[in-house]
Amino acid sequence: MRRIRLAIRITVFVLLGLTAHYALPQHDVVRVVNTYQERQDLNDWTRIFWAKPDDQSATLINRDVQFIQTVKKRTMLLGFIPRDTTEVMVYRNEDTGWSWPFYFKFDTANLQTEADDLVSTSQNPQWAVVTHYGWRNEYFSAFPNAVGIRPVASPDVTIIPWFNIFFFIFLMAALLFIRAMWRQFRERSVDPLLDAAGDQMDEVQAGVAERKGRVSRWLGTWRDKNRNRPIE
Repeated sequence: MRRIRLAIRITVFVLLGLTAHYALPQHDVVRVVNTYQERQDLNDWTRIFWAKPDDQSATLINRDVQFIQTVKKRTMLLGFIPRDTTEVMVYRNEDTGWSWPFYFKFDTANLQTEADDLVSTSQNPQWAVVTHYGWRNEYFSAFPNAVGIRPVASPDVTIIPWFNIFFFIFLMAALLFIRAMWRQFRERSVDPLLDAAGDQMDEVQAGVAERKGRVSRWLGTWRDKNRNRPIE
């Protein structure tokens, strides 16, 4: 049973970690190569990796999606340490609207225009920071969704994810607060009930033992009478 509880806790922890890694904002230092629009089929389970459409297009199996092609600076330790090498990264540019994850993005056209203005070549590069969420997976045709872009002076810029830092601080504080409330509630309400239930169980067991003792003693008196009866 202990192993089952441990497995359940690990599974829940992994799922929550994956959800946070997918939904929380990430920052990439990139050089925009091109922007384009392409029609995407959304008729299978990979639809979960795309933004939720509006009510008018919710039943459509395909729609036009805008993309931003970039050359991205490689990083280590979740983006904190930049590297000299680069890799290709393609972002989709879709509104999130009022749905999850809650970025409340409605400026897809503006973002695409800003990305067009930052297009540059390797001979005369213009670096920018793309804020996005999601994952890139070639097998599932999944693309991270860009939610913001801004130019920077060089690719060696240091980016501090303040939102993620404050989010995890708030999350830890909330968990500690909930834990303290639960312990207080347990001490005031749950533990007394458990103690009362334990006392009642002890009384029931004591009563059962006493009745069994009475029956045993009564049976013992009959055994003594039969033992002392003379043999005819």
